[in-house]
Amino acid sequence: MKHEKLKVEKRKILGKAVKKLRRDGILPGNVYGKDIKSTSVSVPTKDFNAVYKETGETGLVDLDLEGTIIPVLIQNVYSDFRKNILHADFFKVNLKEKVKANIPLEIIGEPKAVTEKIGILMNIISEVEVEALPESLPEKIEVNVEHLVNIDDQIAVSDLKVPAEVEILTDTNQVVVKIEELVSKEAQEQAAQEAAAAEAAKAEGQTP
Repeated sequence: MKHEKLKVEKRKILGKAVKKLRRDGILPGNVYGKDIKSTSVSVPTKDFNAVYKETGETGLVDLDLEGTIIPVLIQNVYSDFRKNILHADFFKVNLKEKVKANIPLEIIGEPKAVTEKIGILMNIISEVEVEALPESLPEKIEVNVEHLVNIDDQIAVSDLKVPAEVEILTDTNQVVVKIEELVSKEAQEQAAQEAAAAEAAKAEGQTP
């Protein structure tokens, strides 16, 4: 499997002073793991963004730290309200040891219940936790919803299709997506009550 490559440098600037780094287009981060001492690092923000766009938090990255290549996963990415990335961690992995990661779910297709205006699709969860070897982590898990036809039709975690080498840790009974009524029963009852009250008020107003 091809790994993205990213070159970082050891970082001596810490604390509040890292604001100047960000202004200069440098992203602060940390490298850590089970068998490595936590190290403060920095990387050009544009280089990080290019790699992160390709890998997300599930793709392996070959981190070049002063000539030493370290296989890592990008984690704990923090952004401001403008979605500018402020900080990122690099978790060193052992390619022969399984790791846990949250994998995003991607909805595929449009339910028949929606196209025929029978109901609406409710997206309950957007990711699941899995465990696998680092190189077996999927980038995403597709959820095909085209076969959902009726109200209350749903797809649970147990219905998700993943490779045999990937184990889903999220509760298998958890609902991923579900078809619900266009107008809920509660809304219908409330509308009926309001209509009845309006009719009553109208009738009372017409009584001599």
